[in-house]
Amino acid sequence: MRVPIVRSVARLRQIVAAWRGEGVGIAVVPTMGVLHEGHLSLVRAALEKADRVIVTLFVNPKQFNSQADFAEYPSTEDEDAAKLAPLGAHLLYAPDAEEMYPAAFATTVSVSGVSEGLCGAFRPGHFDGVATVVAKLFLQTSADFGFFGEKDFQQLQLVRRMARDLDIPITIVPCPTVREADGLALSSRNVRLSPAERAVAHKLPSVLLETAERLARGSPVLPTLAEARAAILAAGYREIEYLELRDEADLRPMTSLDRPARLLVAAWLGGTRLIDNVRISRVSTD
Repeated sequence: MRVPIVRSVARLRQIVAAWRGEGVGIAVVPTMGVLHEGHLSLVRAALEKADRVIVTLFVNPKQFNSQADFAEYPSTEDEDAAKLAPLGAHLLYAPDAEEMYPAAFATTVSVSGVSEGLCGAFRPGHFDGVATVVAKLFLQTSADFGFFGEKDFQQLQLVRRMARDLDIPITIVPCPTVREADGLALSSRNVRLSPAERAVAHKLPSVLLETAERLARGSPVLPTLAEARAAILAAGYREIEYLELRDEADLRPMTSLDRPARLLVAAWLGGTRLIDNVRISRVSTD
């Protein structure tokens, strides 16, 4: 049986109101489609937590830096709906751009602090687009829980901050990064890799994990990161946008591991940009 598909805010709110009348908990899993196992793991986690699960599918034009990239983004609604059906998702909300951004739409949600640096430095305006659409999805679905993957860690922290600052009554639930057998983080971008690129792509998480272990055991941050950058480039990556140690809570830069942290990276392999991150806590020597 196919998952029901809704395309208007009005109809979505009718359904949600009926669910509220039943006293059930509601979760939302925002996506842009092209669903893979990482997305499906979020849906499974949502189904364990809530009585009703809404998966959203909206390719958000406001978070693309390039109109060419937006135009080339694949449309896979039929395939995505088929993947969701056996999981038991209760609703697929798939509005078009006119429904999400009606004529004369003039509001942008911008979150400072956690959006600065990292991906924000290389994708100007991207996080404003993310914050705007996610705020709208939270308000449209009236969900109690929002599920997000830790792979996009800066996005996760931005969504947390946005919901907190705007007093949106939703609990953000982070879910672990899902990886291929060789450690590469699942991403819709992985299909763009050539066979030769895919054969070396796993070296990015490999270097990331090795570097995290070294830092956790007390290696000095700056020279250790410099060695990691060299190792990533030597593995075949053509460019590193960033490899940084950041505070896990607020994403402030760190030069010493004196609190829980994330090691985050973005690098180009051929024409494909890959991101990843791992958590680090200092290993006790007592």
